[in-house]
Amino acid sequence: MSDTFPGIPRHWWGKIIGAFLGLLRGGLSGAILGGFIGHFIDRAVQGLSGTHSTRHVFFRALFSALGHVSKADGRVTQAEIEAAEALMQRLQLTDDERQMAIRCFEQGKSRDFRIESELRPFVQHTMIRPDLRQMFVEILLDGAAADATISGAEQAVLARICSILHIPAELFAAMINARRGGGPYRRAQPGKRQMPLQQAYASLGIAESASDAEVKRAYRKLVRQYHPDKLVSQGLPEEMMEKAKDRVREINGAYEQIKSSRGFK
Repeated sequence: MSDTFPGIPRHWWGKIIGAFLGLLRGGLSGAILGGFIGHFIDRAVQGLSGTHSTRHVFFRALFSALGHVSKADGRVTQAEIEAAEALMQRLQLTDDERQMAIRCFEQGKSRDFRIESELRPFVQHTMIRPDLRQMFVEILLDGAAADATISGAEQAVLARICSILHIPAELFAAMINARRGGGPYRRAQPGKRQMPLQQAYASLGIAESASDAEVKRAYRKLVRQYHPDKLVSQGLPEEMMEKAKDRVREINGAYEQIKSSRGFK
């Protein structure tokens, strides 16, 4: 079994993953957040040795973890199965590759599955890439929420995965809370009340304990990353530009809300 997926151009890998996120997410995050996170994959693997091996490790860990999280509450729902199948389809896997992904998903569901052991290679490949680890958890959260809810058991497994990946508990809590009550991962409704302050922080990808300087840096970085001209230069299709504008509006709104609460300009 090859440890790569031949036939798919390297520069499309991130965008393929992004398509999966766009499929699961609606509204403000939608396809553009998928494209953005997908771009993280491209950038992350380019700076690591053994690029193809890194991709293989990433996807093996991903499908195994998806199965493990889905089974956490005792039953894998049809929506969760369809979400995993959608990812396989978006990756354009060959028959052999699809069987590998299914095996990983099934292994993750088994009672004797050890998530620490399965994630160890991924941890080793991403020692200096916390952004890739966070993106990994974002995909798992999307898969867990495919049936419109994240159970307590699923959340416990996700928290354990975050611990293994050294993702701060406060950041994970913000990611979870953002999905409750239609936070920054849902479509904005003009004229409605502002998002809760905690969700504003989650929208910028920072914890509430972040310093003013960290808030400003996170805001500027996101605005640069979502600038339509930059996205076009990265090869994203024109139809994603409206999503980019939505995301920039969300980022600006979150930043203004945080500025107001802290009293800085």
